[in-house]
Amino acid sequence: MKHATRINALARQASGAVFGIAHGAVLFFGLAGMAYLGYDDGSRPAIGYADLRVQGKAAPTVSEAAMAQADAYRAQPALVVPQKPEPALVAPSTRKSSALASLRMPDFGLDSGDDGLSPEMLRVRDWITDTYRVPGDVIEPALMAAEESAEEHGFDPLLIVAIMAVESSFNPRAVSNMGAQGLMQVIPRYHQDKIGQGRGKYALFDPTLNVRVGTLVLQEGLQRYGSLQRALQYYNGSLKDPNARYTRKVMAIKKRLVAASGRETVVRNETPASAG
Repeated sequence: MKHATRINALARQASGAVFGIAHGAVLFFGLAGMAYLGYDDGSRPAIGYADLRVQGKAAPTVSEAAMAQADAYRAQPALVVPQKPEPALVAPSTRKSSALASLRMPDFGLDSGDDGLSPEMLRVRDWITDTYRVPGDVIEPALMAAEESAEEHGFDPLLIVAIMAVESSFNPRAVSNMGAQGLMQVIPRYHQDKIGQGRGKYALFDPTLNVRVGTLVLQEGLQRYGSLQRALQYYNGSLKDPNARYTRKVMAIKKRLVAASGRETVVRNETPASAG
């Protein structure tokens, strides 16, 4: 019994050894066959690891291809479309060089121009433009109003123009510390009856209205005090000045205006009381 058991054990060991030898032989011949396929007439292998890696690389996915296409598009030079030069908004020749060109007044519907001024006042306008550097189209409405108001109330229009020169230097937007406004520096709260009801607080910046109201104030002074000198001092609020300095200043400017106007006859030694 023991003898039979030993024989069976030896048989199992022999079969295991045979299986191991057979497995080794298969592995050997397999490796040998691969080596044979890798050589070409005894030369070095024709295919290397790096070649196998490149050949085995997977094709790009759809998203990768789209990204590559976008990168290639961005890399292209941008298409430049030539632009036409824009025309200049304002021709250089139309620009104003005068420092007072900003004094353009709103359109009050006034008609102005050479046809509205007398030849005498046209020469005065040119003198004012040269002396005070005020654009002609700014001062023309005021000069027209001076001629009309002076004729209506019996004054020399150049006297009205002289008051404008002294009061505001022909600045239609002038405002004093006392609240006087415009060319003839009229204080609204004192002369609302002359301005009229329903007008705004900036009504006196209208050159025509300002000159008309200023002429009415001068007429009021003349009616109260009987002489032009006193009327001018009343206009300036300086009735107590014994030297009448305001009157003298206005009359001096008037003489210059008379000379500029080209009047053939100039009253010599004109006194404030008789000058109208």
